[in-house]
Amino acid sequence: MLDATSLAAVRLSIELALATTCILLVLGTPLAWWLARGDAGALAWLRTPVRTLVAMPLVLPPSVLGFYLLVMLGPQGPLGRLTQALGWGTLAFSFWGLLLGSLVYSLPFVVQPLVNAFEAIGRRPLEAAATLRASPLDAFLHVALPLARPGYLTGAVMGFAHTLGEFGVVLMIGGNIPGQTRVISVQIYDHVEALEYTQAHWLAGGMLVFSFLVLLTLHLTQSRKAPA
Repeated sequence: MLDATSLAAVRLSIELALATTCILLVLGTPLAWWLARGDAGALAWLRTPVRTLVAMPLVLPPSVLGFYLLVMLGPQGPLGRLTQALGWGTLAFSFWGLLLGSLVYSLPFVVQPLVNAFEAIGRRPLEAAATLRASPLDAFLHVALPLARPGYLTGAVMGFAHTLGEFGVVLMIGGNIPGQTRVISVQIYDHVEALEYTQAHWLAGGMLVFSFLVLLTLHLTQSRKAPA
């Protein structure tokens, strides 16, 4: 069974994953909408560079991303100086540092499904809403959001699962402080390093089952919504 240290790591990981997913769904919605629909206007040329930045965590080594985030959050970094000036201290090696790193690292796993969902809607439903004198906000809230529900489900599940399994980024930013920054992946590493394979098996096996169930749920959901 899991000991108290492992249970604390599980609890912290779930809290981090929930916070990251909720924030990304809120912040990612306007970003995804602009990436999917912002093909006109003065800032349209920025869509491709922004898409590239959003997708970079998919190919960037976690240690590289974690290193530069650590530098930025450190006492001499721009964000570190800002948080110290505001009286918050430095965010490195704290839960809030982990949260910031998770937001960056899991961003594409939430935003990309939303972009795909918004692009799949097309223009006709929104044009139909406009002919009924719906404002752009009303059309977005009552037409686009309901139609994009599968994208929100995929983004929420993928964002939560990806955050739950982070290792490199959270280790670089948060270190290994029990009860504060030690998440499941770091706890597994500690168990293996100490040759505590039974404890490692409990955590690793749980993550294995969780990952399988996440992907199975997504596949079943998508297959049910697929056209005949």
